[in-house]
Amino acid sequence: MTDTPATAVDATLRALLADVLGLGEDRAAALTADSGLFGELPEFDSMAVATVLTEMEDRLGILIDDDEVDGEIFETYGHLLAFSVRKVAGE
Repeated sequence: MTDTPATAVDATLRALLADVLGLGEDRAAALTADSGLFGELPEFDSMAVATVLTEMEDRLGILIDDDEVDGEIFETYGHLLAFSVRKVAGE
């Protein structure tokens, strides 16, 4: 597999979720684009959202403005990944 910016973001995001939510590497690796996050994973509660956002900024080297954050971002892993890839690309 070629290491593209998107695959690097994917790997970082999976590691971040494994660490922050305590999912473990296997559960994080099993996430698909359609995997539900907020409201689906018991570990992904409102307290975890703030920690995930902070870790995303730190690990991905991005800044996330409050007005960019909505419920759709945390609906599925695919939405969170797409948002992260866009932010890393500077969009």
